[in-house]
Amino acid sequence: MIIPFLLSLFGIGQAASPEKTMLVVGSIAPEFVLPSQAGDTIKLSDYSNKSYVVLVFYPGDATPVCTKQLCAIRDDFASFKSKNAVVFGVNPGGADSHKSFVAKHSFPFPLLVDEGKKVSKLYGCDALIMIQRTVYIIAPDGKIIYAKRGNPSTEEITTAIPAE
Repeated sequence: MIIPFLLSLFGIGQAASPEKTMLVVGSIAPEFVLPSQAGDTIKLSDYSNKSYVVLVFYPGDATPVCTKQLCAIRDDFASFKSKNAVVFGVNPGGADSHKSFVAKHSFPFPLLVDEGKKVSKLYGCDALIMIQRTVYIIAPDGKIIYAKRGNPSTEEITTAIPAE
């Protein structure tokens, strides 16, 4: 049990449970309401007909692969903004952990507290031990236009967002 956990922690494999079914490109993204590390309430519907929403489900704050993934987004954040996209990191870590992680790495996007993995379950990202690393892009009309497990490059993600 510990070996799959360690492999997953370092991005070498999936968590120790069967792959959950991802949401399908073209389907409507489930609504969610989650608090951010700053205490703000983030609702998917607040971005309807306004922005693309990039959801980055990641296993844990301050772990090597998660840090690398979110820092890459931070470093290329201008590309996301130029595509009218907002980015949210999502995992079940607490607000204090998220605050520390954001402060240490100066993330220009919120990390959402998914207590009980409720939203992770809705999006097919929950696993036995931790969250399955997954990226979704939701168009302003609420449809999923991109869904991928793992750690896609920021270029791959931003290329999937249509130019306006």
